[in-house]
Amino acid sequence: MSLLVSHAAWAQTTPAAAPAANAAGKSQVINSIAVVVNDEVITRQELDERVRAVERRLTAQGTALPDRADLKKQMLERMILDRAQLQLAKENGMRVDDIMLDRAMMRLAEQNKMPLQEFRNQIEREGTTYAQFREEIRDDIMMQRIREREVDSKIQVSESEVDNFLAAEANSQSAKQELNLAQILVRIPENASPDQIAQRRARAEEAWQKLRAGADFAKMAATYSDSAEALKGGEIGWREQDRLPQLFLDAINKVKVGEVSEIVRSANGFHIVKLSGKRAASASKAGPAGVQQTHVRHILLKVSQIVTATEARQKLLEIKQKLDSKSASFEELAKTYSNDASAAKGGDLGWIYPGDTVPEFEQAMDKLAINEVSQPVQSQFGFHLIEVTERKSDDVSQDRKRTAARQAVRERKADEAMQDWLRQLRDRAYVEYRQEEK
Repeated sequence: MSLLVSHAAWAQTTPAAAPAANAAGKSQVINSIAVVVNDEVITRQELDERVRAVERRLTAQGTALPDRADLKKQMLERMILDRAQLQLAKENGMRVDDIMLDRAMMRLAEQNKMPLQEFRNQIEREGTTYAQFREEIRDDIMMQRIREREVDSKIQVSESEVDNFLAAEANSQSAKQELNLAQILVRIPENASPDQIAQRRARAEEAWQKLRAGADFAKMAATYSDSAEALKGGEIGWREQDRLPQLFLDAINKVKVGEVSEIVRSANGFHIVKLSGKRAASASKAGPAGVQQTHVRHILLKVSQIVTATEARQKLLEIKQKLDSKSASFEELAKTYSNDASAAKGGDLGWIYPGDTVPEFEQAMDKLAINEVSQPVQSQFGFHLIEVTERKSDDVSQDRKRTAARQAVRERKADEAMQDWLRQLRDRAYVEYRQEEK
């Protein structure tokens, strides 16, 4: 089936140049449907654009490109799953407005240590329009929200699981480690027949045999894997050992760095796990014996339709000048200007444990000396001036140990729960593939 649109309508809906309309002004066949997902379509042009973008990224990373037909098939499956998630998010009334999207783009630019304009230029140099990139980020935020609602919020951790985790940690003789893993997942459909399971096992075996023969793991992941990380070479990244699924830990128990595991089976499919790296856990994560607490205060200016990010940052620079010149106290300025509930206490947030606040705030806070005031720091809440007033090392209370253990168990469960939810979502979706017209 072909997608028929007028030249004018096409020009409004895609950045790609459309073929000129004929003299009679009739609609032309300028694209075709690759697949129908529930009540929406994915066109071949959308698919081709996404494939080219992934090819550029893999080439830039030095990853060997899989066969284009395999890559196209992988990308189409990824787009189907993304579309199903976005549809569910919209059905649940989720929206990401432009103000929220602007903040997300500013955070991304800051994380890449670039001014926003330079970040925008870099995106376009890599072959993606800034408008297209913004919409991809909007979709990413939407999908993250629906996953949090449908998966994260439903993960249950019992007190006995916390007890078992703490007991195992107390009995462990080995130092805590962080592991850098990658995986290939060949997913099994829900309620799969024995024949379907055998077919999926054969596919995993094929990938494993090629890896044993020296094939590049990233290329094999992009070719065979059904996991969310497939088009990133299967890379899961660095994780604390006690926050990884037990399945992965068992799989790599006797594996050396750089090697891959045997094929292991989970409820969701067949996994091949690569141990890419191993290191001691950082001091802030390693031991429960003691942690550094920081007594901190801040002045927060929120970004709104009335106050732009530029205005908020500039205002905080002016406030910092007053602090540096000692023409006003931090407490006075916080009470006058801060948009946070802590303003009434002179911006005092009290004693902060690691992980109690957002990463951007914590990273800036940890770099400050006692009584030093930061430059404006951006977070999801707005812009902050931060001052550290005291630091101390404190034993972790029993309640905090249990909270940390509960979080670790939750993270262990999260990967499997996410894969299970994605599998169910994919299996429930109405998907109709269309043959390409010759």
